[in-house]
Amino acid sequence: MHNELIKFVRKVYQTQKFIPLHAPVFDKEDEKALIRALNDGYVSTVGPAVEDFENKIKELTGAKYAIATVNGTAALHIALKLSGVKPNTEVITQSFTFVATCNAIKYCGADPVFIDIDPENLGMSQKSLREFLDSSCEIRDDGKCWNKTTNQEVIACLPMHTYGFPSKIENIKKICESFKIKLIEDSAESLGSYYNGKHTGTFGNSAIFSFNGNKVITTGGGGMIITNKKSFALAAKHLTTTAKNSHPWLFDHDQIGYNYRMPSINAALGLSQIKRIKRKLDDKRNLAESYQHWGHKHGYIFIIEPIKSHSNYWLNLLVAKDIAERDKILEETNKNGVMTRPAWTPMHKLKMFKNCHKTEMLTTEWFYDRIVNMPSSPKI
Repeated sequence: MHNELIKFVRKVYQTQKFIPLHAPVFDKEDEKALIRALNDGYVSTVGPAVEDFENKIKELTGAKYAIATVNGTAALHIALKLSGVKPNTEVITQSFTFVATCNAIKYCGADPVFIDIDPENLGMSQKSLREFLDSSCEIRDDGKCWNKTTNQEVIACLPMHTYGFPSKIENIKKICESFKIKLIEDSAESLGSYYNGKHTGTFGNSAIFSFNGNKVITTGGGGMIITNKKSFALAAKHLTTTAKNSHPWLFDHDQIGYNYRMPSINAALGLSQIKRIKRKLDDKRNLAESYQHWGHKHGYIFIIEPIKSHSNYWLNLLVAKDIAERDKILEETNKNGVMTRPAWTPMHKLKMFKNCHKTEMLTTEWFYDRIVNMPSSPKI
């Protein structure tokens, strides 16, 4: 039934072999960078590569501070913790996200509150957020935002730039400010994406990125916290380095810390990869346009970046007519060696989070029934 779709993907990638969803792309320069790191002996958290990589991320995003971590989930854990998220508090986020978003909230002992998504970008719906806050929350005499239903303090809002498509983050920021809620951006998938000319991750109090093997650039495993606040950045670096105080020889730690710093060998790979990020982003945009043009001619709909947004098109999203067509596409493509995947199972459907406070999930569930993630590597 969907043979033409499979033929098109194979034509784009010019291969009859297995086509992955998003494979990392390496070249000789990446190999040389890793060999140099090995020869220099800088393979753990000591060495210049980590700081150099942090500086490159600052240059790219425009953030004042960047703190490299072992992965994106660790980065999110620290960003939440330093924002004051703790047991018996709440973080507003979206159900349409990868599970790591909510895992990090639970690491802090807090509870997620699920907001529906915007059909234009699959990120948090500003309308749903405003309606939830107006109906369920209040600013009390202590100057803090409280959920009237659960009687828990709402500390932060954690929207995601889903699949690299920027959310309407400026409006979300204004809503958060009016309710005295800290804004943390889950930008794990959106390196190279911009909203209104400004890089994702630079609107909130802090943000995180991921450099997992399937991201636009990879460090193998790795993440990054960015912020414009010096005190936040210093605290993040301290906490991710086992909370060790600086001393020529003593092991002096002043609180419970985390061994979350990015190893130097991973940063060395990131430094090599980021040199080619413009080319990677151009290749991904060209691929997205190929999907869109072909889809228009053959009756397939692909998600396109909305107004004011410049997406990195991390993954290309086909929107099926219904869940039956979605499952048929998934079955036929995977059976024929073209890797596709559905959207993540919405968090409110997982047993760990099914009892969390949530708004109506009409848009979330509509897209979950229809999204097909298509192969999106810039090349193989």
